Amino acid sequence: MTTNLPRPDRALAIAAHPDDVEFGCGGTLAKWARQGTEIFHLICTDGSKGTWREEQDPAELVVIRRAEQRRAAQLLGGTGEVIFLGWPDGELESGLRQRAQIASWIRQLHPGVVLAHDPWKRYRLHPDHRNAGFLATDGIVAARDPLFFPEIKVAPHRPEELLLWEADEVDHVEDVTESFGVKIDALLAHESQFHTTMNIGDDVALHETEQTQFRNKIAERLAAIGAGEGFTYGEGFKRISRL
Repeated sequence: MTTNLPRPDRALAIAAHPDDVEFGCGGTLAKWARQGTEIFHLICTDGSKGTWREEQDPAELVVIRRAEQRRAAQLLGGTGEVIFLGWPDGELESGLRQRAQIASWIRQLHPGVVLAHDPWKRYRLHPDHRNAGFLATDGIVAARDPLFFPEIKVAPHRPEELLLWEADEVDHVEDVTESFGVKIDALLAHESQFHTTMNIGDDVALHETEQTQFRNKIAERLAAIGAGEGFTYGEGFKRISRL
């Protein structure tokens, strides 16, 4: 088990949907941003199916979710300039076109650390999470090796570290005790996901109580991760350093 990487100059989080970054590594990004790291979000899908409301217009939801993601990125300490690849929600493939997009952004942004879904998580149901994880790992390989995608007119770049969230075999923990509150604020910026993801309904009388319950649920999860390393709150990852 390792803890607390040296602060990178730049960090890139690659996720399937708006809000995935905040769940997976929001505390880590917020901590690094406070210390001076440039943080970037890359969201693979348009988030157009992220609702249980059948009457929701998907095109309208795309606009809403992009605005929410930009706001969440700002709260974590980013500029709010989020990269959206725009692939249809639920239909993301880990194909060559998508891999080339990821490789191109890694080469352009020069992240020292990439953070992403663990694609090898057992019994994962959502294909977008799985495929976004493979796009991150495959994109790193393509970004580092000069003969991959010669049409990308950008010099190769090899990140130093890869941190995979949602891992079954966590071997690295980041102390997010001081940034826990920022993580929660960034999650709550995704208001369109209150009902589907956070169990926060539309009843005004219950709204504050349900937000508190959500906060406590995340706190319990992060406290369990941090406890073994002596942290009040921790975010856990599978760390891959030989990239």
